[in-house]
Amino acid sequence: MDQNRKYRTFASWCIEEFGHPIHKICLDGGFTCPNRDGTKGVGGCIFCGERGAGEHVNPEQSIAEQTKAQLDHYIRRKEKGGFVAYFQNFTNTYASPETLKKIYNSALISDRIEAMAIATRPDCIDQEIIDVIKEIPVKKVWVELGLQTSNDATAERINRCYKTEEFERAVRLLNNNKIDVVVHVIVGLPGETEQDFYNTIEYLNKMPIQGIKIHSLFVMKNTQLEVYYNNNEYKTIDFAKYIDCVCYAIKHLRSDIVIHRLIGECAPNLLIAPHWDKDKNEILDLINESLKNL
Repeated sequence: MDQNRKYRTFASWCIEEFGHPIHKICLDGGFTCPNRDGTKGVGGCIFCGERGAGEHVNPEQSIAEQTKAQLDHYIRRKEKGGFVAYFQNFTNTYASPETLKKIYNSALISDRIEAMAIATRPDCIDQEIIDVIKEIPVKKVWVELGLQTSNDATAERINRCYKTEEFERAVRLLNNNKIDVVVHVIVGLPGETEQDFYNTIEYLNKMPIQGIKIHSLFVMKNTQLEVYYNNNEYKTIDFAKYIDCVCYAIKHLRSDIVIHRLIGECAPNLLIAPHWDKDKNEILDLINESLKNL
């Protein structure tokens, strides 16, 4: 438990798990997504940008080059602790087991890389892939699943292209293989009320997950969501309601669930809305202050 934040943060969990801070190295493995290439759908989820989540990563570099560039940055800053290689962009288990093994291992260029995080879709998890993940030679591996919402009607609205029961299957399979699960959820999805978000939190409390990432929904350039926004078919959640939703989640989530993040980030050159004009630390401080009044 982080006494400054009053909930179990990723930073405090890292101290418990590794004995020191862990810094993230975000990587683009060159993957696509079955929701983009026509296997499940085209265009991806309506909020997904052309380069996925890691717009700041240079996809023209090899995995080893991406890793080294970020390691060197942290070393220049004299950061102490270890690192997690975070495969972030698109669906990072969407390849053959042989290809996945090669890609994952190519990030392990330093013994200071003590963990790996793999972001993917539940429908791209099976036992063969899990067997590859279990063999990654680091101290800890976790898989991040993009659920976004437990409401299948919303899932269809955002073009998620899988049912929530598929998420449940993947979570059970990962748990059976003793691989931690971190779930992404989004506040302010089209057509959802605050109660819908609360229902997702209550749903996750009943699931054997180990961590959560909470994001606001960004309207990014060149997405279907931008079209809806420009046509006044979607309105972003206001800042006060976002804070309320986050505080509800913190108050109601099981105490063993690690909160990896409470806000998302979007490259300024791609952001259409919202513009809350507050930096990350300011938002976290406001969340912590609001918790005192609950």
